[in-house]
Amino acid sequence: MRAIKLPEPPSGTIGMPEIFEAGVFNVVKRAVIIGNGFSGAENQSIGLVRALGLSDKQSLYRVTRPRGGLNEWLSWLPVSMHKKLYLILRQICGNSAFLSSYSGKKLFPLPAENGGVAGLPSVLEADAKQIAMMACDTFEKEGPLLVVASGRDTISLASSIKRLAPQNVFVVQIQHPRTKLNRFDLVVTPRHDYYALTPSGQQEIPRFLRRWITPREPPDGHVVLTVGALHKADSSMLRIAASEWHDELAPLPKPLLVVNIGGPTSHCRYGADLAKQLAGSLHKVLATCGCLRISFSRRTPLKVSNIIRKEFNSHPKVYIWDGEGPNPHMGHLAWADAFVITADSISMLSEACSTGKPVYVTGAERCTWKFSAFHKTLQERGVVRPFTGNEDISESWSYPPLNDTAEAASRVRQALAERGWTLRP
Repeated sequence: MRAIKLPEPPSGTIGMPEIFEAGVFNVVKRAVIIGNGFSGAENQSIGLVRALGLSDKQSLYRVTRPRGGLNEWLSWLPVSMHKKLYLILRQICGNSAFLSSYSGKKLFPLPAENGGVAGLPSVLEADAKQIAMMACDTFEKEGPLLVVASGRDTISLASSIKRLAPQNVFVVQIQHPRTKLNRFDLVVTPRHDYYALTPSGQQEIPRFLRRWITPREPPDGHVVLTVGALHKADSSMLRIAASEWHDELAPLPKPLLVVNIGGPTSHCRYGADLAKQLAGSLHKVLATCGCLRISFSRRTPLKVSNIIRKEFNSHPKVYIWDGEGPNPHMGHLAWADAFVITADSISMLSEACSTGKPVYVTGAERCTWKFSAFHKTLQERGVVRPFTGNEDISESWSYPPLNDTAEAASRVRQALAERGWTLRP
């Protein structure tokens, strides 16, 4: 059946049918996700779109930058400048090994960490003009376009879409863009991004660095503050994962302790010393575990994973995922009775802390700057406990789970309503 375009309502709404009061083109029923190729950032956008009920009408576009070789040293540049400089260097150096294999529209596959991005259609190269034009051209038929972006590389493109099609899009930027927040309809960011404005941050961070690493002003009305990272591990997703992993994980002896090991960062440094400490603590709690399952991330240093493998490869209670086959991450979230997670990964901690199950953290004392503030918040809320090796894993404890994704989705709905738009039922 062809869509019927209704006539414009007369001025004034007194006595008019409800359909005219709301407007037939004011229903948001589709979303565009602007990604940067990193699962930690893209999963936040995917999780928010999922919480808004638009996961079946989403398209993923990706901002790409040259990778490999010298490009790794240029990643601090804005994407557009990086690409231009890369083309100049390529003209000068040809296909030298220190340059990457970047070739125009060729895209890198999405990382598979944390379950990957199952169910998404093919990934498209992000182009602000094309996306804005699509939003304008299809507005009368499809209604407004929700644009959700996450990560530093997406800021310029997402703000350009807003500038080019302000009447046709609603743009949500996840992770703080630092300046000019009015470029977006809504900004979703962790509370610890404002750490440098706190008394502790003022003492820790030199004044001349603050403008580069933190928002310059306190959050205003269109900033949504979260505790941790958004994610897609909601209750329905975990029910699906529980079913998919039932045959492998349900028969395991209880309690099941899942250990997620990330990798050191500039603000959470560790190496073989933490790996040895973690191994020793895990040996102590094995007596109170039914079984233990260990996963590494792509960032885990070889020296760390080798220590853990050497300690537990032959232990009958321990299974170490080797990175082959389906990633068990979502299954682990669904079936685990407790978690031990390294302090570096805000994403993994945010997911685990949304389950309401016991979460133990190792290495939090090594974190600095805003990451220490994040861990302090989790501990104050009773969401995590430090992992010492003296725990009885069979003794459970609970807490009000983090609900950042659902709360952010609620704020998006509210902001849409203030604009006179609504999400599809």
